[in-house]
Amino acid sequence: MRAIDFVESYFDAWNHRDAKAVADHLDVDGFYLDVPENVQRSHDELIVELNDFFSSFRHRYELIGDILSSRHTIAFQYRMCPPPDAGKAGNEQPIYGAEFITLNGDAALTITDYCNIDRTNSPSGLNELTTVSSESAKYAKSGLSCEQLTEYKDRLDRIMKSEQAYLRSDLTLPRLAETIQCSVNHLSQVINSGFGMSFFDYVNRFRINHAKCLLASHDYQNGAVLNIAFNVGFNSNSAFYAAFKKFVGQTPAQFRRSQLQKPH
Repeated sequence: MRAIDFVESYFDAWNHRDAKAVADHLDVDGFYLDVPENVQRSHDELIVELNDFFSSFRHRYELIGDILSSRHTIAFQYRMCPPPDAGKAGNEQPIYGAEFITLNGDAALTITDYCNIDRTNSPSGLNELTTVSSESAKYAKSGLSCEQLTEYKDRLDRIMKSEQAYLRSDLTLPRLAETIQCSVNHLSQVINSGFGMSFFDYVNRFRINHAKCLLASHDYQNGAVLNIAFNVGFNSNSAFYAAFKKFVGQTPAQFRRSQLQKPH
């Protein structure tokens, strides 16, 4: 497959918010590495994460400049543009990044995503892109002092627990960063380094714990599971079920039955 065909198909999957189509660009043993979050995901893990991501993000992905390729590598820069009907979020600035892909035939062994690369450092070749990407990765890991990380972590903990920000179905990493009053990359580092998980896992952990309380409550024992999913911040039933099974090891219905069977 030509590099341009791979990239066009890849962008098409992102712009159609088709999680499986994005993940299917990976080789059977391939993985997707999110550098700002420092999280590696397999094919199936990527589908779960992207289903939740696409339920909140409706950005348009655009190629910037040329596609740089060699026999087994592809690299390009991209821009994430907010949807035109984003309302208050319509004044959000585009997010810039780059991806470096290694191939095995027509599929990707690795897709490494470097988000928020400075657009003023427009690379003119594959080596330059790799250098800029490496600097971005370094910044993502060491851009915060211990004091700043602790301060942002305390703010985040308060907003999530006391104000229950996770109940907002439109909660995204940029919006949460704005609430915390820090950059998107810094918030990613706080969540990854401070809590040892990705943004989606961090938020979904709160949502699932809340859902468990509702499912175990007598007042909700006859309520529709889908209503509970929406009440705790999920935008789709499938995303809720996938996250619940991931954190609890049971479906919501199985968990509810197990709680109702407990002696009171």
